[in-house]
Amino acid sequence: MSRIVIIGGGKIGKALLMGLLTGRFVAPEDCCVVEKNEDARKALAGEFPAIKVSASLMPGGDAILAVKPSDVKQVCQGMQANMYERVLSVAAGITTEQLESWMWSGAKVLRAMLNTPAMISQAASALASGKNATYEDLIWAESILNSLGAVVTVDEKHLDAVTGLSGSGPAYVFLFVEALIDAGVLQGLDRQIAKVLTYQTVLGAAKMLSETGIDPTDLKAQVTSPGGTTAYGLFALEQGAFRACVMDAVAEAARRSSEISKELS
Repeated sequence: MSRIVIIGGGKIGKALLMGLLTGRFVAPEDCCVVEKNEDARKALAGEFPAIKVSASLMPGGDAILAVKPSDVKQVCQGMQANMYERVLSVAAGITTEQLESWMWSGAKVLRAMLNTPAMISQAASALASGKNATYEDLIWAESILNSLGAVVTVDEKHLDAVTGLSGSGPAYVFLFVEALIDAGVLQGLDRQIAKVLTYQTVLGAAKMLSETGIDPTDLKAQVTSPGGTTAYGLFALEQGAFRACVMDAVAEAARRSSEISKELS
């Protein structure tokens, strides 16, 4: 019997596996992945030869549920024969109450929202507990997510907002980066040069935020001279309602996250 069973071998499931192995949270022989897609199973088996990869659910101590929201109910019902000690779900929009209703009585369930930078161990994750999960279960889930990046604990009612902010956030950043590159090209720069400058600009700005601890408002002020180029650029963004558009994007994504759980009830 495996110590941890990862159900779902897609991008997030694979990222979780890599985090667990890299952080030595679990030994390869104590972990297995369940993946229904044959091509994905072959790819996983080739990349992680020491890991057991299966097409069907297997016995285990703990389980991590990393499948699409539309598949969660069916998978949970199939898990009845393997009453795992605890289950961490990273499926977007599915509440712990729903998970508990689809599983066995007394199931210890935790729910997390993480984002795609988990693939390079730079995830932003938020974690919430179900009604049966203990403090020890919470620490267990936190240690898993810590292997993938930063993790915070929140009340479950806030997970839709987390989904809209950090869950979908990388896509907003990628769109902004794409726009910066196109803007550089419009101003006559070679596209490759525009890419190099944009990537390093975004990376450098992110590191200034994370490593200095200075508030973004203050960092922005440091770049903005009175009547200078940055002031004019920021004015153009405000005229285009840039700030409001970002806030609307987070709100819409959060709203959609809430809708998903209702649709799958």
